[in-house]
Amino acid sequence: MEAREPLRDLRGALRAVLARVRGQTFKVTSQEATKLSLAFSGPPLTSAEDCRKLSEDIQNAILAVATVYYWLPKGQGTTLRKMVRDATTEVVEGMIQLAETILSAPLESLSQEQLISTGGVWEACEQVSNLPRDNQAAVASALAACLGVVKDALEEMEHALMEGQDPYSDIMEDEELGFRGNRDTYWSEADRKLLSSCMGLMKASKACLKKVLGVVKAYGKADSPEQIAQLDDLADIANEISPSVDELALSMYPPMNQLAVRLNAAKLASVLKKVLEITKTSHVCPPSEEGWVQFLTGAVDHNMNKIKNFTQGQL
Repeated sequence: MEAREPLRDLRGALRAVLARVRGQTFKVTSQEATKLSLAFSGPPLTSAEDCRKLSEDIQNAILAVATVYYWLPKGQGTTLRKMVRDATTEVVEGMIQLAETILSAPLESLSQEQLISTGGVWEACEQVSNLPRDNQAAVASALAACLGVVKDALEEMEHALMEGQDPYSDIMEDEELGFRGNRDTYWSEADRKLLSSCMGLMKASKACLKKVLGVVKAYGKADSPEQIAQLDDLADIANEISPSVDELALSMYPPMNQLAVRLNAAKLASVLKKVLEITKTSHVCPPSEEGWVQFLTGAVDHNMNKIKNFTQGQL
């Protein structure tokens, strides 16, 4: 027998545990939510004994749900565990909401809130079936979510720039904003020069996430502790891109504080270079993929250097 054969058996057993997360445990919880909601949907009035039995069954179902999460070892990846934890939390919170809704409603009545709460538990249990199968899939899912947020931020800023000199042109004049001719709502010519490089940095963020997502899907593996840890490191630093892009974008609107823009741009550039560095040294980046890593690193440096030059007088 090969020395690593027990490890393969362990991997299979752990994936079976995760399959259970998607399966029977959460189905039982969904069914218990239905039983609870029906018991308090109308006459006859549920007895105290029946209510006690229902409560015990639900508690047992929720404990089974929590146990499945705790059975998933940290060694399978922190990104995967977080997604399983979040899914478990949504189910538990949904059940709490259902109980609170029933307690606050008149007896023998079925409120709209109770229907919504019941449906919320069903939906939370159903979403478990979409959980990633392993840490590679979990990290790919996390990267895709980050990419979506960055795309939205970039499109919003591109739209604002297309509006012309005034990014607030769709806002009507009112007493708080004051006269629409207020120059604080416009970009100056110097601002626009700086904006061009900031947009370059935001576009580099989108390109970076897109390329990293591609190599994680193509080359990412979760077969060894080292591979799993590398994927987690990548997800952790990549999660910083989206908030960094948002902070930069917010500081780009007039009245622009160019020093704040420079600081936010530097933060984003630092995050992007860390992502690229971690990608290059991980198993998801074979030599054939190193070219785009080098290119994007150069693009980040180029745009950041231009931002520094434009804002030198602000220091």
